[in-house]
Amino acid sequence: MEQELNTGEKKNKYRVIWKRKIEKQIAKMPEKMQNKFYELVSDIRRTGPIQKSWPNFSDLGKDLYHCHLGYSWVACWTAEKNEIIVEVYYVGSREQAPY
Repeated sequence: MEQELNTGEKKNKYRVIWKRKIEKQIAKMPEKMQNKFYELVSDIRRTGPIQKSWPNFSDLGKDLYHCHLGYSWVACWTAEKNEIIVEVYYVGSREQAPY
C-alpha cells in the first residue's frame, strides 16, 4: 500500500509516494525531523527530485537521491527520468541508510 502527502496544493508538478513502512519510520523520528521531511516532500512536489538546496543532497546512482534532514537523519528517494512520480524508499537514521 502506498501513502501520499496530500497538501491540497493544485500547482504541484510531482506526486510523492511511499509505502506503509515509511510511515512507521517517520513516526519514530523526532517531531522536528518529521517536519523537515514534510518540507522536503513539499519541495519535491513543487520542483522535482533534484533538491540541490537541501543539505548533503546527492545523486546515489541510477534514479536514486538522498539528502540530510538533520545531522543524524536522512531521506532517500527514487524517480525515473521524465516521470512525475517520486517514491521515498527510506527515511530515518543515517547510520541505517541503505547507501
